[in-house]
Amino acid sequence: MTTLRTDLTTPPPRLPVRDRAAARQRAWGGVSPMLGRLATERATGVLVRERGSLYLADGEVVHAESPAVPGLDVLLTARGTLDAAGWRDAVGAAGERSRVGRFLVESGRIGAGALEVCHLGALYDAAYFALSPSGAPGHFTYGDRHWLGPVRPVPVAAVEHETLRRRALLHRIWPDPAPDSAPLLLSGSPAAPTVTARQHAVLALVNGVRTAADIALALARPAFHTLVDVRRLAAAGVIAPKAPPPPAVTAPPPPSASSVSSAPPAPPGTLPPSFADPNITLLKRLRDALEAL
Repeated sequence: MTTLRTDLTTPPPRLPVRDRAAARQRAWGGVSPMLGRLATERATGVLVRERGSLYLADGEVVHAESPAVPGLDVLLTARGTLDAAGWRDAVGAAGERSRVGRFLVESGRIGAGALEVCHLGALYDAAYFALSPSGAPGHFTYGDRHWLGPVRPVPVAAVEHETLRRRALLHRIWPDPAPDSAPLLLSGSPAAPTVTARQHAVLALVNGVRTAADIALALARPAFHTLVDVRRLAAAGVIAPKAPPPPAVTAPPPPSASSVSSAPPAPPGTLPPSFADPNITLLKRLRDALEAL
């Protein structure tokens, strides 16, 4: 008989400890695989997607644009940070030489810190929409540079993480994304007592025609901040997305007299073509086959 001796004084081997940082990195799939590849190869150019564009320099995001958000010029001039004439002068003087931002700072029209803060806000705002899920493929053009020029490059991972954080925030507020893009209507219920001054400004522009993007442009506010207000108002039952019109149903033209008279008479027990059912047809074929046995 064989006995197994164990040394109880020897401690058991330690279990392997998971490297949490490495696990998060493996689990991170990114928002746009193409954008991740461009960051890896340190590409310079513009990635054009269905709802916006991202400009890269050496694999980092230097600017973002989307028709759903107010541009940097709107944000700067509406807040009084820069007057409209100063912006026009800078664009005219710098032209397409990718140095409008530098010209604004060097000419004293705006401080470097103010431009950086406003530019980062506009970049993340536009990137959120540019990186939204899309059924159309994006395309990248190497070498293209934005006319604003570099202000403060942002790593691709930071842009993607912020995009996912904003998606999660909106989902927690109100999980239905319909108010983000549909024309907005007042629901008719009295406004909740917690409606803020910012939300009152949004409500004043809800007319059944304007979308959240239209309201953001009219208020010269970042579009994502407007989405936050819109979803909170939707969650409170104050506003609702306008339902799309029902699709038009076109009735088939009535059969002509000649086609009706020329059609051969149907045998007894046969359903009209409009009532034909493939299951009934199959059952009849089975019946005929069984009767023929």
